[in-house]
Order: sequence, then C-alpha cells, then structure tokens
Amino acid sequence: MFRKRFQLGLIHVAVAMTLVPINSTLNRVMIKELSISATLVAILASLPYLFSPIQVAIGSYSDRHPVFGFRRTPYILAGLILCVIGVVVSPQVAFLMGQNPGLGILAGLVAFGAWGMGYNLSSVSYLSLASELSSEDERGKTIATMWFMMIVGIIATAIALSRMVDPYTPQAMIRAFTYVGAAALTLGLLGLIWLEPRSKTDSARASSETYSIKQMVFAITGNPVGKTFFIYLFLLLAAILGQDILLEPFGAEAFGLTVTQTTRITSIWGTFVLAAIIIAGLLEGRIAKRIMAQIGNLGALAGFVVIVLSGFTRSSSIFYTGVTLLGLGTGFSTVANLSLMFDLTTAGNVGLYIGAWGVSNAMSRLAGSVLGGAMRDAVAQLTGVALNGYLIVFGIEALMLAGAALMLSRIDVSAFRKQTSEPSFVEKVAMTSE
Repeated sequence: MFRKRFQLGLIHVAVAMTLVPINSTLNRVMIKELSISATLVAILASLPYLFSPIQVAIGSYSDRHPVFGFRRTPYILAGLILCVIGVVVSPQVAFLMGQNPGLGILAGLVAFGAWGMGYNLSSVSYLSLASELSSEDERGKTIATMWFMMIVGIIATAIALSRMVDPYTPQAMIRAFTYVGAAALTLGLLGLIWLEPRSKTDSARASSETYSIKQMVFAITGNPVGKTFFIYLFLLLAAILGQDILLEPFGAEAFGLTVTQTTRITSIWGTFVLAAIIIAGLLEGRIAKRIMAQIGNLGALAGFVVIVLSGFTRSSSIFYTGVTLLGLGTGFSTVANLSLMFDLTTAGNVGLYIGAWGVSNAMSRLAGSVLGGAMRDAVAQLTGVALNGYLIVFGIEALMLAGAALMLSRIDVSAFRKQTSEPSFVEKVAMTSE
C-alpha cells in the first residue's frame, strides 16, 4: 500500500505544481511588467474555482463511464494533460495579451480555461481513486501522505522557479514554465503506472453520496446557524485567499522586488502555513476549536495590517513579517474552521456538507480574487497611484477578517452538534489544500 500511497502523492504534487507558476510568477509579470488589468488577471487565474461545481458531475460521470476498464486513470490523465498544456502556453498568451489585447484575451480564456478544467477533472478523479484504493483504516495515512507531498512540492516548485527566472527575461520565464510542465507530466505519469486495478467489467455502478448543487445550497440555507457559519466562512476565505494574485505584484510595486524575489513569496508563505497546520494538529483537542479559529483569524488580520504598514513605510522587512503572520494565520484558521464545519454537520449528511464546503471554498476564492483585482484597478485609476490600490484592497480584507471574527461569536456549535463521524485531522487538512 505504501507504493500506491506514494504514487497518489505524486499525482497530487503534479497537479499542484501547475498552479504555482501562474499564481506566483505569471500574475506578477502580467500586472507589473505587462500592465495588464488586475481584474482580468484575477478572472483568468480564478477559472479553476469558477469551474469547481462541475466536480460533482465529473465524479458521477466517471463512476458510470469507465474507459477500457479504468474508472479514474483516463480522467486523471486527461486533466493532467490539460493542466500541463495550460501552464506551458500561459506565458506566450500573456505576452500576446500585451501586444494584441483582443486576440490575447481570447487565447487567454482558452488556455486558462483548459488549465482550470484540467484541475477540476484531475483532482476529483484522483481523490476518488485515493478513497477507493485505501481501506477505512488506511485512508488517513493516504491523505496525510498526499497532502504532505503536495505542500512540500509547492514550496520546492516555487524555490526552483525563482532560480530559473533569475535574471528575469521573457525567454527565461517561458523556459521555466515549460520545465515545470514537463516535470509535472513526468511525475503524474509515474504516479499513474500500475496504480488503478483494471475492472473486469465496464458495467456502471452506483455512485455513493452524490449530491446536487441545489441540495448543497439547501443544506446551507435551511438552518440559521449553518447560514451564519457559511457567511462567516465566505468572508474569511475571500479575505485570506483573495490576496493570491496581488501579493507578488504588490511586492514589486512597493519595494521593487525582482521576479525572482516575488516568486519566493509563495515558498515563504507556504512554509509558515505548513508550520501552523502541524502545530494545530499537535494542539487539537487541547485548545477549543473556536479559540484556535480566532487565533488564526486575528493572526491573518494582523498580517494584512502589517503588510499595509509596510506599504506606507516602504520596508520590505516589515512586509515579510506580514507574509509570515498571514501564513501562520491561514494555517491555524483553515484547519480550525474546517473542524468547526464538521461540528455543524448532521448524522448521515457529512458527505453533503463536505461538498458544500468545497463549493463555498472555491466561490470564496473566486469572489476574493476578482473583487480584489477590480478594486485594485479602480483605486489605482482614481488616484493615479498603483500602490494605493493594493493598500486599499489589503485594508478591506483586514476589515472582512474583523467582521468574520465578530461573527464567530454568533455561531453556537454546541447547540448544533450531533452524533456524527468526524474525519481525522489529516483528512480535514487535506481538504483545506484543495
């Protein structure tokens, strides 16, 4: 089982690797060097989250339509290929947008759309395969292995990418993205070899716990406490995760950081997220979930405040302190708040709430990124100073976190808690990474 667990981890790493160049390098180059609208960049980079609801349909379809006896492998491979194609062609598309906006935007929608579709197609398929290949007792170890390999892979990819684009040139970036795509495809193929056992029959089988978007929406809105919690969660995630496309270009605008230096921001942030999640795991059961969640919320809020302060003082050391606080707060907050969400499930509906949280997570990222990009552009246009746009957005995100922290006190977990089978800590952490 260790070999299969490791191979699943390789697939998880491969798909995650394709996200790093776009979210840590290309977004900065498009906004800063190419002067492309941050709103447009946010929309393109958020396509995986826009497409996330189709995971419900993909999972159900692959259950019933195996290819040559394989239920998951063909869909994983197709998704991975789309991810690789998207990441390899994205730099050329970005430069085309700078030269011919009309044609470039059309090409961008195709390229980033392929990447977003591939991300959803592959991720739902390999997570389903991980569940099928692992017994109930082994599932926690499988998810822990996949998650740990993924987060380390993201950090390593960001470090390697920062070196490959040093010094930055368009040719260096195109070459670096190609190397990342090739490495992702290689790891993914190694992960797929002899992983899924071939079924002797292509007959369709019933899907377990497949829910519609309508059912998920009703699960959220049908209970006042659940509704409050998901509004809280939406505010929280939109604030914490909405900075993805702006943090690197802010570093370039405020401190003159090079492409190499801003690319490393992802590895710094990810390292402290990882550290916080490990600490949260050690403290689970010793500190109340609400307290842990509030520590994370306020830590992330402090991170945004410090980042705004760094913009006023033009101090890169203060900026990196803010990134550290943001990473720690993100790690504590996501784990603790996901634990709270499972306390708000009802017996027999855990799968339904997992799906609802996944959609809520994706929509929060989408809303946070797009609104953040639009606000940055609007403020920069009104004031004539690009830096002001970033500072206003980070300030608004701090206020959203303050509002979420106040809402947390209105969520009565004890009144809603039912007897239910709560996933293990590593399973909860794994879902935060998606």
